[in-house]
Amino acid sequence: MLGEWADREASRHSTELERAEALRLLGSVSLGRIVFTQDALPAIRPVNHLLHHGEVIIRTHEGAALATLTGHEEGDEGVVVAYEADAIDPATHCGWSVVVTGYCRLVTDPADLAHYQALLHPWTDHKMTHALRIRPDLVTGVRLSR
Repeated sequence: MLGEWADREASRHSTELERAEALRLLGSVSLGRIVFTQDALPAIRPVNHLLHHGEVIIRTHEGAALATLTGHEEGDEGVVVAYEADAIDPATHCGWSVVVTGYCRLVTDPADLAHYQALLHPWTDHKMTHALRIRPDLVTGVRLSR
């Protein structure tokens, strides 16, 4: 029966992660998904990232939807986003998932921008001239195990 199979397959244990462990795991991978609002609808983009001084850094190009939404003025709070990354084994369905929610701002300091350009290399052929910084105000995560 389908119900019995589903119960057997759902025998994984879900454990909530502490903030420090969730951020450590987030920093151990380089690919995630950023979620933001575009034209009053949710938008999701896969991006590579790095964790630097507790903040998620991504790069983007001129004219990208998220780059146009973030604050360009000093002191501007930016735009609220969610950032999700995970490492789930496709065979065992075990692993972890982390979601960071916070304000995303354009990196305006030339030295910081140059630093992130040296550390974070784009995976696409767009010329990534901008960097965005996400301050993790809310960090949640789960570990899935047998």
